[in-house]
Amino acid sequence: MTTEIDYYELLECERGADESTLKSSYRRLAMQWHPDKNPGDADAEHRFKAISEAYDCLKDPQKRAAYDRYGHAAFRQQGGGGGGAQDFGGFSDIFENIFGEFMGGGRQQRGRGGATRGQDLRYDLEMTLEEAFAGKAATLSVEVAAQCEPCKGLGAKPGTAARQCTTCGGQGKVGMRQGLFMVERTCPACHGAGQIIADPCTSCGGAGRVEREKTLNVNVPRGVDDGTRIRVAGEGEAGARGGPTGDLYIFVHLKAHSLFKRDGTTLYAVAPVSITTAALGGEIEVPVFNHDKAVVRVPAGTQTGKQFRVRGRGMPALNGGVAGGGFGDLVVQIEVETPVKLTKRQRELLEEFQALETAEGGKNCPKQAGFLDKLKDAWNELTD
Repeated sequence: MTTEIDYYELLECERGADESTLKSSYRRLAMQWHPDKNPGDADAEHRFKAISEAYDCLKDPQKRAAYDRYGHAAFRQQGGGGGGAQDFGGFSDIFENIFGEFMGGGRQQRGRGGATRGQDLRYDLEMTLEEAFAGKAATLSVEVAAQCEPCKGLGAKPGTAARQCTTCGGQGKVGMRQGLFMVERTCPACHGAGQIIADPCTSCGGAGRVEREKTLNVNVPRGVDDGTRIRVAGEGEAGARGGPTGDLYIFVHLKAHSLFKRDGTTLYAVAPVSITTAALGGEIEVPVFNHDKAVVRVPAGTQTGKQFRVRGRGMPALNGGVAGGGFGDLVVQIEVETPVKLTKRQRELLEEFQALETAEGGKNCPKQAGFLDKLKDAWNELTD
């Protein structure tokens, strides 16, 4: 009787391990027990195949759920009324032909010979606002399951070929009768591939894929925003048994900027100005991208919180579809700064100004005068 080792035990992981932990442990163990590193060691080759089988099961959410519930029995054909897989296979084909297009049936993802499309990958790219403004040529290093070169991704040892699985007749699924019902599940012999590899490739252990680090050069267009998703077709994981490669999705994350805040293509900046500039009027220069400056004219009597819009000096639109040449606007908000550390002469001048202001009855600061009048009225109501 063959002893079946628990898949989690083979991968040296807890049952609740996440996908990243499983993958990391698999890569470590696969490198340790790879036949190329243990030439002539049959036990190492057997261990490598078992580890690959365990990872192939647990990385698939549906297979993992079945294994967690039933263990190895989930993939072991069980008895049940006559006909088994062959009887149910015909009904399954009819059902999927009718409903597969609407329900996204598994057969659409699996080609002949067990070929399946590779998984899509995600890469999180951190960028500065300056890089988002100008665009960026990024070099990415991605760990990916790539096609095994010796077997061209087919899993069989070069010079050999896979044979059709006799358990499921090449369908990848078998049926089991439970009372009046037939239940379909993945074929336990070929694990859904529809084919059996009698002589697996020694480089990949029959998986058809090997883990490696791939370097990609990607041109990130200007105008990308936080959360922008960029699809790089065909740069995901290699498909199983020669199936098509998945895609790579790059998610952009922008770092906080010291001066600007962004809302779409609009940039916002707070510009502190002296009390004299706010009172007398003047101009301020705000540095913008491309080593340029935006000039903002501040009229006399400008108050804190006043905003000025400079057209076309914001962020570029991702698709160039913004009025004003494809760029948003720059909005500058004024913050009047109270002077500190006054010299003796500055204090004398301010005290002289204060005296004149009092003599004028607060005409220069109408909001303050109105506020004081309201306070007097409220006080009088309380004392009456």
